[in-house]
Amino acid sequence: MEAIEEKIDLESDEELPFSSSQGTKKSQSFQFETSHIASHTKASNSWVFKKILISPLRSTYFVLKAKINVLLPFGPLAILLHYLTGKQEWVFFFSLLGIAPLAERLGYATEQLAFYTGPTVGGLLNATFGNATEMIISIHALKYGMIRVVQQSLLGSILSNMLLVLGCAFFTGGIKHQKVQVFNKAAAMVNSGLLLMAVMGIMFPAVLHFTHTEVHFGKSELSLSRFSSVVMLVAYASYLFFQLKSQPNLYSVIDEEIETNGEDSEEEEAPEITLMEAVGWLAILTVWVSVLSGYLVDAIQGASDSLNMPVAFISVILLPIVGNAAEHASAIMFAMKNKLDITIGVAIGSSTQIAMFVIPFCVVVGWFMGQRMDLNFQLFETATLFITVLVVAFMLQEGTSNYFKGLMLVLCYFIVAASFFVHVDKSADDD
Repeated sequence: MEAIEEKIDLESDEELPFSSSQGTKKSQSFQFETSHIASHTKASNSWVFKKILISPLRSTYFVLKAKINVLLPFGPLAILLHYLTGKQEWVFFFSLLGIAPLAERLGYATEQLAFYTGPTVGGLLNATFGNATEMIISIHALKYGMIRVVQQSLLGSILSNMLLVLGCAFFTGGIKHQKVQVFNKAAAMVNSGLLLMAVMGIMFPAVLHFTHTEVHFGKSELSLSRFSSVVMLVAYASYLFFQLKSQPNLYSVIDEEIETNGEDSEEEEAPEITLMEAVGWLAILTVWVSVLSGYLVDAIQGASDSLNMPVAFISVILLPIVGNAAEHASAIMFAMKNKLDITIGVAIGSSTQIAMFVIPFCVVVGWFMGQRMDLNFQLFETATLFITVLVVAFMLQEGTSNYFKGLMLVLCYFIVAASFFVHVDKSADDD
């Protein structure tokens, strides 16, 4: 019995040194791991701090690196002139210059955000923010009750995109390549059909008004406009579904053209800023455009009086130049690169957005604001839109373009501009 106890004591004595050395090794390894984790935590904290500090600077560089941003100081200058002087023509002119780069950067931020949202949501974003400048200016004008300015500025955006932007793109592309350029005729004709539907929606309230065939004078025209606007919004939503989900092969030519550019196109398609940065810049740019739009709309009548220029000319010709600056530059660039499908998508697609989305949207917004915004654009404006859509549809039906077609479209725009310069809008006084 004693022998057994001694054996147990010996075994326990022999195991003590071993257990103590093992504990020492474990404590040393624990201290090493603790110091390693601490150093790793410090490194990660410094990395996060650098990322938080550098990321906004990086996104600011990408957003502000465009050359058109040299016009940004004209925005604050317009606000200063509004409060320091009574010269509305300078406020109007500098507000135009200040909004131009913001409109272009809004398009950039929307494109960056579309990288993270997928094609369906990206299409909705492009529909919403692609013409955000026109929408913001229109909503500000609606608040002041300037319904004719809203109608004429949106009409001017359609005319500018279809005649001036597309014409310049066809002309420069034809001059550079010295050949007939080809584009996807099917996609172009779908847009032409939507534009003709928009003409139908705008024409009937005007015809109803000027033929004095309303059931309830002054009410039937407004009710028809609101009903037609809802139908046009449904049609545009169906068009987005048709384009992005149901029949994407109709637009496969554009996708194939983008994919065949090689490594350069892959670099262009990579997002330059993060999702949250894109959302943040979209909010900042939208607010700044909204602020400048208020001063711009407020100065329209004063600029018209001081410059002895019709409000119709300012609304139809000058205001759309600001909103279409980005489309104008990109359409010409793609035409010179022989990418006519993208050019058609930019110019005609933007016109379709305004005709089928922005104009009906403004009617609905005016409905909720208590403003009598309708689709009666008056006979002169409606006839101008109808002839323009027909001319462009005939130009696109062959699926080819050259510099002569572009020259004809630009010359047609000069005729339209001259017509509105000598046009007196009698209904503007009523509004």
